Amino acid sequence: MKLGGVLAAVAAVLGLVAPPAQAAPARHPACPQLKADPAWYGQNRAELQKLICTERGVAVFDWDNTVVRNDIGDAMTFWMLRNNKIVAPRDWKSTSAFLTDDAAASLSASCGSGPLWTSGPDTRCADEILSIYSDGKTSGGKAAFSGWNHRRVEPQYAWAAQLLAGHTPWEIAAFTLAARRENLAAPIGTTQRVGSKQVTGWVRYYDQQRDLIRTLQRARFDVWIVSASADVVAKVWAAGVGIAPDHVIGVRTEISRGKQTARLVPCGGDGGAITYIDGKRCWINQEIFGVRGPAAWTTRGRQVFAAGDSTTDVTFTGDARGLRLVINRNKAELMCHAFGDGDGKWLVNPMFIQPLPPKTSPYPCSTTAYTNPDGSAGPVRRPDGSIIPDQLETPG
Repeated sequence: MKLGGVLAAVAAVLGLVAPPAQAAPARHPACPQLKADPAWYGQNRAELQKLICTERGVAVFDWDNTVVRNDIGDAMTFWMLRNNKIVAPRDWKSTSAFLTDDAAASLSASCGSGPLWTSGPDTRCADEILSIYSDGKTSGGKAAFSGWNHRRVEPQYAWAAQLLAGHTPWEIAAFTLAARRENLAAPIGTTQRVGSKQVTGWVRYYDQQRDLIRTLQRARFDVWIVSASADVVAKVWAAGVGIAPDHVIGVRTEISRGKQTARLVPCGGDGGAITYIDGKRCWINQEIFGVRGPAAWTTRGRQVFAAGDSTTDVTFTGDARGLRLVINRNKAELMCHAFGDGDGKWLVNPMFIQPLPPKTSPYPCSTTAYTNPDGSAGPVRRPDGSIIPDQLETPG
């Protein structure tokens, strides 16, 4: 989508104009066709085409590394640090309910109490924020977060959205457009310097996923994005594949006096939950299907199709009753389900840009590939409770 279209979508995000129409024009082929593309592995394109021609309903896509290559949450955080846009909090503990005292003390020592300067020769503040965001540890190696439900929230992902506090949604949208422009213009493989570190500096839309989304829309599927990146950030990027802002669910924080805060918007009665693993089920149930309260956590979603790439996506993809497309990034719990393929509805495809080499060792599905709410490891189970045996990667 061109810049003007993205800006129009941003205006819709902020409620200034009606959102663009989600559905295709009234006249469309009875069975719109996906483009032929050798990047679709094996029979994946044929299976997707069959779904498009025979089903209707809700289709839900993860965003980062599913619709685009690389992570827009990373891109935004790196841009904010390079451009001195993170607003200094009065108390670093206020930026996350899960931030440890050690992390708050390290941030205070590295960043001081005045305006944050995260670019330039003094890299201490940028390095500390980057260490906590990227590694979940302080620069001294101490745990940065504690006390979270590992199936409802990833504190580092949430923190990326929470660090946008103090800005209006308009400002965040403008920052996102600038970061988007830089990352799309940068050659594949580009790195950038943030603080004293070299980090990823490029993002690309997958042409194959853009085509799949648009073909599903032409076939009258109701297409949604559910992302663990910040809500406004995801809405701006999703405009590039023709997804209306009211069909994007990202990490949502409350607004006070016109500005974002660090307080997470609750789902299913849990104020510490985001669009992450079981949290994605909750948000899909709450926002798409109207399921409220605790039932949003236990009711299986009613989506026909789902696509993801990571353990972040394992619950909502498994809920899909039609097909489940997995972009293979060797993420154990998700790949156990995908390669185990208990009901024949899982499709595995290599990444469309810079695919990973085949994994040669088995996924430890029967022992440690599942993450429990307390962070401990266990076996991966199918919906009927049976344990999935260890899986060797098959082509795709």
